[in-house]
Amino acid sequence: MTKRAEPPMALAFAEAEKAGWRGEVPVGAVLVGPDGAVIAVAGNEVEAGNDAMAHAEMLVLRAGAAALGQKQLDGCDLYVTLEPCPMCAAAISLARIRRLYFGAYDPKSGGVEHGPRIFAQPTCHHRPEVYGGIDERRAGALLRAFFKERR
Repeated sequence: MTKRAEPPMALAFAEAEKAGWRGEVPVGAVLVGPDGAVIAVAGNEVEAGNDAMAHAEMLVLRAGAAALGQKQLDGCDLYVTLEPCPMCAAAISLARIRRLYFGAYDPKSGGVEHGPRIFAQPTCHHRPEVYGGIDERRAGALLRAFFKERR
């Protein structure tokens, strides 16, 4: 773990850009501990690993749990460039993330503010504080450019 030199969302965007260069959907995530230290950073690795669950959020949650030696990440904050999907939102809840910060909203595949709204369900045991729309234009432009290139 290292103290962060850049704001976490800037690190998440850097990871998203790297993922896009690798042919992955450009989503990046950063996990920050209660002390402000960056615990884990990742970009999507779905294509590289032939793993539908290798979303950036899942990768940093796993890395964070391994680094801290515990399954629950109480007091940790997660920064992601795109609204988490339902799978990732459920994992965020199970990991007990304190705060979730995300860039672009995802009306089609989101699971926080759209779709099943995981944290609003009565079966959700932990609800992080959620802050969406952070640098939303930049996040949206990154995604649009990626998909435009592939169409």
